[in-house]
Amino acid sequence: MSTVTRTGTQSPALHDADSHDVIRVHGARVNNLKDVSVELPKRRLTVFTGVSGSGKSSLVFGTIAAESQRLINETYSAFVQGFMPTLARPEVDVLEGLTTAIIVDQQRMGADARSTVGTATDANAMLRILFSRLGQPHIGSPNAFAFNVPSVRASGALTIERGAGKTVKKTFNRTGGMCPRCEGRGTVSDIDLTQLFDDSKSINEGAITIPGYSVDGWYGRIFSGSGFLDPDKPIRKYTKTELHNLLHKEPTKIKVDNINLTYEGLIPKLQKSMLSKDREAMQPHIRAFVERAVTFTGCPECGGTRLSEGARSSRIGGINIADACAMQISDLAGWVGGLDEPSVAPLLTTLGATLDSFVEIGLGYLSLDRPSGTLSGGEAQRVKMIRHLGSSLTDTTYVFDEPTTGLHPHDIQRMNDLLLRLRDKGNTVLVVEHKPETIAIADHVVDLGPGAGTAGGTVCFEGTVEGLRAGGTITGRHFGDRAALKETVRKPTGTLEIRGATTHNLRDVDVDIPLGVLAVVTGVAGSGKSSLVHGSLVNGSAGAEVVSIGQGAIRGSRRSNPATYTGLLDPVRKAFAKANGVKPALFSPNSAGACPTCNGAGVIYTDLAMMAGVATTCEECEGKRFQAAVLDHHLGGRDISEVLAMSVAEAEEFFGAGEARTPAAHKILGRLADVGLGYLSLGQPLTTLSGGERQRLKLATHMAEKGGVYVLDEPTAGLHLADVEQLLGLLDRLVDSGKSVIVVEHHQAVMAHADWIIDLGPGAGHDGGRIVFEGTPADLVAARSTLTGEHLAAYVGT
Repeated sequence: MSTVTRTGTQSPALHDADSHDVIRVHGARVNNLKDVSVELPKRRLTVFTGVSGSGKSSLVFGTIAAESQRLINETYSAFVQGFMPTLARPEVDVLEGLTTAIIVDQQRMGADARSTVGTATDANAMLRILFSRLGQPHIGSPNAFAFNVPSVRASGALTIERGAGKTVKKTFNRTGGMCPRCEGRGTVSDIDLTQLFDDSKSINEGAITIPGYSVDGWYGRIFSGSGFLDPDKPIRKYTKTELHNLLHKEPTKIKVDNINLTYEGLIPKLQKSMLSKDREAMQPHIRAFVERAVTFTGCPECGGTRLSEGARSSRIGGINIADACAMQISDLAGWVGGLDEPSVAPLLTTLGATLDSFVEIGLGYLSLDRPSGTLSGGEAQRVKMIRHLGSSLTDTTYVFDEPTTGLHPHDIQRMNDLLLRLRDKGNTVLVVEHKPETIAIADHVVDLGPGAGTAGGTVCFEGTVEGLRAGGTITGRHFGDRAALKETVRKPTGTLEIRGATTHNLRDVDVDIPLGVLAVVTGVAGSGKSSLVHGSLVNGSAGAEVVSIGQGAIRGSRRSNPATYTGLLDPVRKAFAKANGVKPALFSPNSAGACPTCNGAGVIYTDLAMMAGVATTCEECEGKRFQAAVLDHHLGGRDISEVLAMSVAEAEEFFGAGEARTPAAHKILGRLADVGLGYLSLGQPLTTLSGGERQRLKLATHMAEKGGVYVLDEPTAGLHLADVEQLLGLLDRLVDSGKSVIVVEHHQAVMAHADWIIDLGPGAGHDGGRIVFEGTPADLVAARSTLTGEHLAAYVGT
């Protein structure tokens, strides 16, 4: 038989370039990973799942994304690398087939007062150009509409070094859009003088009530010996000059008791010593004083818009830039779409596409003047996605960290569509996720576990979603879990009244929140849940007895760990000190007991300029962080470094009985175990904890506070399907102990478990802000009158 080859029918041989269709990881050992090896298909959607702390982030972010970024950075010149963050090579034997990684994580945007949604996404920059071209009257360049750019005027002589040299007179003007009164912040601070001093007393009688300003200390000596005021005269009898000297006098050198000192008025001194510092980092009594003494009000000159009068005077069709930035983005997109000006057509097209992306991603309810620090983790992540949606790049790797966080079930489908769209453009999409709705759309699933911490770090399953369902892993077993509605619900013991709530988009809302039960506040993203709970309840009249546990990030360096954050180390140090007859400070790696070679860090960091720095274990203490002499002291047969190496579960047993019995430490450890953190090591740096672990660490810490009402903001964020059940048990125990628990939540299992549901909506932004349902979960399912009701009914299978 003869073979005939016809042109066009022969299948082409596979090109070598097409054979690189997987990302190959072999022998990954970052954090708790135990020699993990996986092969991930390119141009597909791969979802990584597993219990919280199983090693998902270590594999995706700490290994694959980190090495991709490091290799890209190395392509720049040494000079440029000197300005970039240095990244160490992850602990892995082989990493092949990597492509450029674009990381879209849940790190909250900087809470800088000058950062807004508009400035963070370039939408504000395009609006400024638009107004500088079309605004009437014309007031100047785009800088004239920027609230971060002050107006500058200067003049002087300029010498040009050329030939004989020539001096010319120059004047320089730059018109900026910054409001001069509030300096572009939108608010002005006012200090309540009654909180600084008691004007019926004299300085020597202790008139000054600022923490640390004791009449017996240095400040008393400075005020008394300055000669600028009479220390024995009541402040209310001061002359104008004396009062100015007390409050506003500029730094002046003085001599008191032959010691050279600097005298400065109270207000500038406070500005430097307290008001310029991060409020979260302050000691509790200092923070309480600042909150009492300083009030922030909208700037009377610019009306809170941050912009100068000139910037507000220029308009396009009756709208100025402040009006445009205050509009809901979905409305602003309509306004921009209605502008027809050929001279700026490309700009209008790009700006319109950016604003449409906001709407498409479910953030159309935001406004461009919204401070970026007020966005939730989920909102911040979606704002970061905006710049990638219209990108022409293909064959890149997009890495997402729980993109459905903060999304109502109604919005999850929209997020899934966006992930699939990125994949269909030829990109590799890697997603760390717990929600079954997103796992279900994956082309490839990697399930890590089986447990968390040291009990995790291995691949339990790799394959298709169908294979996961059939597999015996924890994720596979819980994939089809559905919480049932309660047969009986608890009866309220009272109510918290909210009347006329108007925070953000709330429309004069009146609602009674029942006490003594598990109440869940729900609604689509942007419907007004957080505004109702945090704006009206926590900050309202009942705020004194409310313990609010939000989603704010935990602050902590690599020296911070669960033992220091929860206050556990204090009773442990005291117990060691008492048992050994020495001072407690010896048992702190940040104080007297620190290893002198590594200063208590356990590792020595070597900076190699533009190359990745190297961290090596300290040879002196072998990574234990303490001096050798400290480790000679024991409690219950263990030294302090061995205690810090224990897991929470081990330590709970250790401090619960026997020679090491320490009730104060045991109580804190019990709370950590209650929130499902029994596997965490006490000395593990906070910087290595996942988002879900940090949220639960915060919950365990706040459980110690005395309060009748607990407010939790999406406590299921970062929780595996199997862990949600444990969280529900914890919420039940809180309610059964006599507390009232109010939860802002989207997870259907928490809704089904509630005694009472308050649903806001019906939509987001100005389409929301109303109560659309109040009642039991069973009534909500039966009525199916809201989006939440429809999704909950589908979830419980009725």
